Amino acid sequence: MASIKVIAQLEKLLVRMPSRWDGRKAILEMRDAEYAHWKQMEWIGFYFQFLCDTKLVPLVKIPGPKYGRVEFDGFLEIPWDFKVHPNKNAKGHENKYVIVNDRLAILRAIKEFGAAGLVLAIGDAEYNDENRSFQIWHKELKGGLSKYEKQRILRKAPSRLRKTAFRLREIRLILLDDKKVRGLGLFQGGFRNSDGRPRKAKVLLNLDKVTAVKTIRF
Repeated sequence: MASIKVIAQLEKLLVRMPSRWDGRKAILEMRDAEYAHWKQMEWIGFYFQFLCDTKLVPLVKIPGPKYGRVEFDGFLEIPWDFKVHPNKNAKGHENKYVIVNDRLAILRAIKEFGAAGLVLAIGDAEYNDENRSFQIWHKELKGGLSKYEKQRILRKAPSRLRKTAFRLREIRLILLDDKKVRGLGLFQGGFRNSDGRPRKAKVLLNLDKVTAVKTIRF
């Protein structure tokens, strides 16, 4: 279990996080730093990971331990994952559920270290206007459609509105133990990949039912 000292150390660094993220500036910042994931459509999650990777070292070891193919984002006394969660979706509906990491990997981490931690950034996302100007800008910056977008077009699936900005409201530090994880819901349990292989179930976190050990407000 993470100690009070570790929580205080993380808080001291996390309070320095920028609270307003502009999509274009964030993507250019990641690109200029040669961060591998700057082309990703869901940029806010990768931008927060980028911020953690740069602002939490050397306190936090980046990346954390790996269980099978699942790697935690960092390690400080226990494995930690860095996640972003918009309060509302593109339709303006409240969103209380967070998809976390692979359930078996979390349970293995808990067995080895006593707990697994989540650094969860929560805030308000702004979404792309209907003419898709942000999406077009990002596509041109990347030099064309990504493999994912090409596959989506072939499937004739609709294109989702992109997040164009994010206002960070709070960061919650959440600790998961064995009992807590086994009482949480699952995401993708029983699902299969396109090649027929079963997908590994992920933990589905209900923010109304999990108490943070520390909440940092912005």
